[in-house]
Amino acid sequence: MMGISIWQLLIILLIVVMLFGTKRLRGLGSDLGSAIAGFRKSVSEAESTAQVEPVKPELK
Repeated sequence: MMGISIWQLLIILLIVVMLFGTKRLRGLGSDLGSAIAGFRKSVSEAESTAQVEPVKPELK
């Protein structure tokens, strides 16, 4: 099995930049970063509310 060398990665990166352009790639990176930040924020909020609010037993 052969791995991908650094030269092959650079060629792939060059082709991607030529296809999409730097502005679109920058926009995609920014969108991805904000999506990850929003996901982390919602997970931390869910964990903090789960720790604060105890489970209430159901009355029958």
